[in-house]
Amino acid sequence: MKKLIEKTKFWLNCARAYSLPITILNWLVIFIYSLLHNGSVINGILALIGISFAHLATNLTDDYLDYKILIKNEKYINSAQNCKCAYIKSGAATTTQFRNAIIICLAIAAIIGAVLFFSAGAYVAVLAICGLIVALCYQRMSICGLGDIAVIIAFGPLLFEGVYYVMTKSFSVEVLLLSLGCAFLTNSILYVHMLMDFDGDECSHKTTLCTKFKTKDNALKFLLFFYIAGFMMTGMLAYMTRNYLYFITWLTIPLIEDLYQSLKIYNQDKTNVPKIYPWHKPLDNWELIKNTPDAPFYFRFFFARNIMTYFMLLTCIAIIFGKNLTSRLFY
Repeated sequence: MKKLIEKTKFWLNCARAYSLPITILNWLVIFIYSLLHNGSVINGILALIGISFAHLATNLTDDYLDYKILIKNEKYINSAQNCKCAYIKSGAATTTQFRNAIIICLAIAAIIGAVLFFSAGAYVAVLAICGLIVALCYQRMSICGLGDIAVIIAFGPLLFEGVYYVMTKSFSVEVLLLSLGCAFLTNSILYVHMLMDFDGDECSHKTTLCTKFKTKDNALKFLLFFYIAGFMMTGMLAYMTRNYLYFITWLTIPLIEDLYQSLKIYNQDKTNVPKIYPWHKPLDNWELIKNTPDAPFYFRFFFARNIMTYFMLLTCIAIIFGKNLTSRLFY
């Protein structure tokens, strides 16, 4: 049993399970929204399990295919972040083992999808196929500079409308706006990751949305697009639903400014670790990371994730309390 637990922990680390809170938070937003529309709790929880394994499979596939590119030239490996494909580069896992792990994760997600198909309806198959295509094509789309589109689709309309459908057996325009607002904030995490990996991607001739801007400073400026787009979707949703509490998500704007300035410094000095304040936390395993060369990278990555977390939690608050509070204040 102990060996099985250790093996499971190892593969969860390989699959970057630390990124699962991103999936869970997106799911939580639409789960709460669906519950308030008489959604099925069981189907919602099953959807979370299936989505989580699909997410892990995508992470593993991304590393597996990235490694295939990196080993073509020694300078590709050396220019990449130390954490990229770490378990394959160190020899702790083989590419064959990675491939098998991907298959297992996809199989579990497929089984959950089959259960929901019989429980909720035929549209589950359509949503599952679309999700599988995005998961398998993400890495290829990413090296063509289309990875952001894949993430916005997967964490936006697919996830939100998918969970809403299996819980309520219907679709919604309001859910679409909600999904896009959250998806743009979610994608900002990916974009921050790509921005900090700009030099490595450029060296290995990997095309990302960031490298399309030619310089890191230009790429950094475009980060603001995702945050602005997310706030615009939130504003549209507030107007459409007359739930003005959605505007509390805009309280994250000062944090975004902090992150932006921190990334501007990182573009010039990859060794810089800013002074840490309470709003930067939590920083996972920081006591172990803070004195390593990867500390500047992980600080900014975790901070970007935390901004998204605050946005999602504030959105949940708006969903739960918004309509009643708005009606009391304005009507």
